[in-house]
Amino acid sequence: QVQLEESGGGLAQAGGSLRLSCTASGRSFSTYALGWFRQVPGKEREFVAAITPSGETTVYGESVKGRFTISKDNRTSTLYLQMNSLKREDTGVYYCAADPSGIIVEDEIGFASWGQGTQVAVSS
Repeated sequence: QVQLEESGGGLAQAGGSLRLSCTASGRSFSTYALGWFRQVPGKEREFVAAITPSGETTVYGESVKGRFTISKDNRTSTLYLQMNSLKREDTGVYYCAADPSGIIVEDEIGFASWGQGTQVAVSS
């Protein structure tokens, strides 16, 4: 199993940018499908983006398409989420997750490992 730790959250203004990082430890980082999810109090966790083990294929939730970019560096075992044109509704706790099957799906099923989360707050 892989251990995950997010960083890079914080406060940003609407229209601004933030980059989240997720550092992984453990074996086989390059064989996992990886994803980002977010959650606000009182709501279910929402799919944000996912990437295949090779990094060649990415998928995005409808609310972030065209604004967020997911990427990974297998050499450093790091997952990234570049967030541009931020909106207030992007506020939430962002989690990275790993799926050992290597198959990306737009929900939590299969994501067996999760980080602790990093808070993102967007002000208008």
